[in-house]
Amino acid sequence: MAFRLPVVADPEIPDGAEVSASGRLPRWLKRPIPSGNANHMTQGLLDELRLETVCDNAKCPNRMECYSQQTATFMILGNVCTRPCGFCAVHRGRPPELPEADEPERVAEAAHRLGLKHVVITSVTRDDLPDGGADHFYRCVIAVREKTGATTEVLTPDFVHCKPALERVIQARPDVFNHNMETVPRLYRRVRGPKSDYAWTLAMMKQVKSYNAEVKTKSGLMLGLGEERGELLEALADLREHDVDFLTLGQYLQPGEKYLPVVRFVPPEEFDELGEIAKQMGFRKVASGPFVRSSYHARDMAETDCES
Repeated sequence: MAFRLPVVADPEIPDGAEVSASGRLPRWLKRPIPSGNANHMTQGLLDELRLETVCDNAKCPNRMECYSQQTATFMILGNVCTRPCGFCAVHRGRPPELPEADEPERVAEAAHRLGLKHVVITSVTRDDLPDGGADHFYRCVIAVREKTGATTEVLTPDFVHCKPALERVIQARPDVFNHNMETVPRLYRRVRGPKSDYAWTLAMMKQVKSYNAEVKTKSGLMLGLGEERGELLEALADLREHDVDFLTLGQYLQPGEKYLPVVRFVPPEEFDELGEIAKQMGFRKVASGPFVRSSYHARDMAETDCES
């Protein structure tokens, strides 16, 4: 049976919902920076073990909060991406080297020393590698599990040039497989680049379950890029029709002048409403808010069941 969208009205934009042309952030996007030595300890450990995080490379607004809680999302396969996504601050170009053979062990050591119970592993896109880096993901998941016993979550590229790579990642039995849809179909290639494929993204999410039905699937979208309400709800329905379990919705923030502009700052009340609609659609867990990112408080989402 086809999924039927709920009938909802377009939201009223409240006073204070500014657009990026003003050059100012609305009040709900301003918050204090966490203090304490844990920030420095986490960063020091990452430097010692020569590890990258998406927190720093993508200029995540939550990185100080996460570091203060001694957690991070490890970014493997280097810090140079082969895709020119219009929203992402990670360096782009041709990666200078092959994956480092000892990186899985260094990731596992960092997770062990930080005392992590849930480890999120992501990467740059490596279209230059025959398997897109899938075997390296496999080795990192195995190393972390053997060293720490922690649950694991992978946030992978689309592997669109090496579709068999997905099976290799799932062979590692991560607890959560995450790949972000990022935006609606109309904006897909403008946001994610010319190599992206909306239909393949959906097919990949469903394919995960055919390889291992126990792996939870997760995806996320950024709001404020110019998507319309109906388009967003259609995209969420597409994810549910492809058996995606978990959903994240967050505000897009422009990381620099050369990146896509923010079309609209979505107020917290609207994020709350969209989160409730998503739950009604059948997502098992939903995180929806201005500061939500795909791996923000990932352990809470992964370790709780259907109850919110």
